[in-house]
Amino acid sequence: MTGHQWGYGEDDGPSAWSKDYPIAEGPRQSPINIVPDEAVYDANLPPISLNYDNCTSINISNNGHSVVVEFDDADDRSVIQGGPLNNAYRLKQFHFHWGGKGCHGSEHTVSGKTYTSELHLVHWNAARYGSFGEAVAASDGLAVLGVFLEIGDEHRGLHKITDALYMVKFKGTVADFRDFNPKCLLPRSLGYWTYPGSLTTPPLYESVTWIVLAEPIEVSEKQMGKFRTLLFSGEEEEVRKRMENNFRPPQPLNGRVVRSNFQ
Repeated sequence: MTGHQWGYGEDDGPSAWSKDYPIAEGPRQSPINIVPDEAVYDANLPPISLNYDNCTSINISNNGHSVVVEFDDADDRSVIQGGPLNNAYRLKQFHFHWGGKGCHGSEHTVSGKTYTSELHLVHWNAARYGSFGEAVAASDGLAVLGVFLEIGDEHRGLHKITDALYMVKFKGTVADFRDFNPKCLLPRSLGYWTYPGSLTTPPLYESVTWIVLAEPIEVSEKQMGKFRTLLFSGEEEEVRKRMENNFRPPQPLNGRVVRSNFQ
């Protein structure tokens, strides 16, 4: 991957990405605005099944764009299968997108409605590819499970994450983060929309089968505030930029069909 600088500022934000990443204007870019009334109910779409083993999380890090929890993906301990997927996809990492104080920051929208934040659980097709790096550019390489967060009661499952954020305040920092099972971050209902799309950050590869859950989870304003204590900047940088509004707006649907497994 090329080392182009990109971010979420005025000069290096989503509207400028196509300069270095022309695929930004490709036919299957993400996120999108999901219009439930236009989604096609597909009775043949099975439910998604998540087999997440407890002990595969390794670390938490600040990559300068988000906070990321990484998993050991050497075997099929933590996989997603069913739904639109032809085989099991291995969990690699999850990360979040969020807005500024009092602002929304989801990437996908539902009938134009934005949510406070959006969680992305990123999986790769280990049945067909030898590594995440190989899968990331393949049209059937990745499956990303998207979960909306909305302001409400505090979320117990998120505490372990928000309590660790002080350790990764600066870009480039990493801390041990073990025994975290992301199953606790999922809503009760796993009804979903699915469509073919892309990574929502450069290199924007059109390699993602998106599975976006319709039911949001709740998070408190105080918990969201902890995400905003993170910085886009490294410790050595003089100008410190708060990490917020790290989302890409919806992209054209270009005739793609969004399917749902619920009516």
